[in-house]
Amino acid sequence: MLAAEAFNTAIEIDIDLTSPEFHPYARDTKDVAAGAVLISALTALIIGIGIFGHYFLDLLTRFY
Repeated sequence: MLAAEAFNTAIEIDIDLTSPEFHPYARDTKDVAAGAVLISALTALIIGIGIFGHYFLDLLTRFY
């Protein structure tokens, strides 16, 4: 997750340096990079639920 965020930051800095004025492609590139971070966050969440989900379900059923 941290690596995806670092790549996103690097892409945004690069776009800001190479295209200081507004350009639609620069905006689209930043949006795609942010979308990639979102996809990696959701993937990490799904993997985390797959690994630790049964522990949380056991904990919830113990109290209810």
